[in-house]
Amino acid sequence: MIEIKQIEPTKANLAKFTQFQIDLYEGNPYYVPPLISDDIATLLPEENPAFDFCESAYFMAYRDGKPVGRIAGIINRQVNEKSKSKDARFGFIDFIDDHQVSGALLKAAEGWAKKKGMTKLIGPLGFTDLDHEGMLVSGFEELSTMATIYNYPYYSEHLEKHGYKKESDWIEFLMEVPDAIPEKYNRIAEIVKKKYKLKVLKYTSRKRIKKEYGHALFHLINEAYKDLYEYSMLTERQIDYYINVYLNLLNLDLVTLIVDENGKLVGVGISMPSMSRALQKSKGKFFPFGWYHLLKGLKGKNDRVDLLLVAVHPDYQNKGVNALLFQDLIPYYQKYGFKHAESNPELESNAKVQSQWEYFTTRQHRRRRSYGKRL
Repeated sequence: MIEIKQIEPTKANLAKFTQFQIDLYEGNPYYVPPLISDDIATLLPEENPAFDFCESAYFMAYRDGKPVGRIAGIINRQVNEKSKSKDARFGFIDFIDDHQVSGALLKAAEGWAKKKGMTKLIGPLGFTDLDHEGMLVSGFEELSTMATIYNYPYYSEHLEKHGYKKESDWIEFLMEVPDAIPEKYNRIAEIVKKKYKLKVLKYTSRKRIKKEYGHALFHLINEAYKDLYEYSMLTERQIDYYINVYLNLLNLDLVTLIVDENGKLVGVGISMPSMSRALQKSKGKFFPFGWYHLLKGLKGKNDRVDLLLVAVHPDYQNKGVNALLFQDLIPYYQKYGFKHAESNPELESNAKVQSQWEYFTTRQHRRRRSYGKRL
């Protein structure tokens, strides 16, 4: 018999909620665990500023007192107001290969959503686009990244059996870092620089980049991504939060800003050494020894770089600004010994983004999907 319990969002309960996933994937060589403390902060209403416009409920499934699954129900009122919809989201979903378990979890989230007046359940999605989203449907034997969901192949079959249908797909590419900047990229970058009077900015001080372009960076993300699937516009409180959370971690050599002649930010590229192996070794815990593996991941030898974010202002999209970003970044990739670059998820319908990789040797190695069901 499956027992579903709605759990109160306390740190202790959410630690167990997160630990279930880590235990479920123990020994899987492709799974990358989250930092438990990060997931707790995301799920706690008093810590995550997305709760200014979101609400959530968390459920765990038990059999004979043992946890066998988990799910979060989320309502993002901001996105619903923009799209004039009554959608709830499900996320943070994991379960053993048992249709009773997955069905009971989804029914719990569906029941909660209906009580809240929602008419559709979609996911997996987080509170905003800076959370993990999209169920893996191919690429199960590829090492995951810190920015993406990993799940077993049986997940999608369970969703479809329980009446969920495809909403949207994301695709991911693994690129070879070239020995030299592609000649066409160099040529395009120089033309764009002169034509639009653009210049590259690099920083060595986190304090300065936060002060001068911290807010502008996230406002640019809002402008660049506002029309994408289920995008949730970042508020000022969220921006303040993410400036402190993310900018402190970055190697500024791997952050490139593009500004116009008036100093207005029109493009940004943010990369980070892959933390996948470090997170695997940490097992989701910073203490007692997780910090060592994470620091080594940031500072030590690494042949893979994650492209966390590339954003170009809509006025400059399809005008070659991406070439300017990578003209600057590629020499740094070479300096740090990176051989491969992870694109991370891109909507399959976003031809603008995918066109920027045409001068690189690439392999489309993962696909992930969101599902929806009318309630």
